[in-house]
Amino acid sequence: MKHPLAQFALCGAILLSGPVLAQQADTKAALIDELAAYLEFVDYGGAVIFAEQIPRSEYSKMMIIDARDAGQFAKSHIPGAVNIEWRKVLEQRAQIPKNKMVLIYCNTGSLSAQGGLALRLAGYENVRILQGGFEEWKAKGGLDANARATGPAKH
Repeated sequence: MKHPLAQFALCGAILLSGPVLAQQADTKAALIDELAAYLEFVDYGGAVIFAEQIPRSEYSKMMIIDARDAGQFAKSHIPGAVNIEWRKVLEQRAQIPKNKMVLIYCNTGSLSAQGGLALRLAGYENVRILQGGFEEWKAKGGLDANARATGPAKH
């Protein structure tokens, strides 16, 4: 929620400048068009990936973004992850590659889904959102979730 004084200042600026209001309407319309186009063509899973789908060897090949706050990250995180809070992913997108898989997660998947959507709309088609987040990842075996899901080879 925005601070009431910030909202008041924004309202004042809008009232003082008619062209700004028109520009904001154009920007909002363009954003809605972009969202509609994204929803039209996004794959059914919406870039979601399950822990069981990631072999242990793949973690070292991807950028892993822990989208939780710094305190949670400091307590525990997926090995090799970098901490970029979900609200800051666009601001810090220069450090996010487009040429390899990017895995983003939070505790349960809801905030990282928002960060992941923002990145995908910004052109990062390589972003995958960890279904269930860090908690589900740990419960399924963490780095070994894939091995646990596939089990020992049967002859």
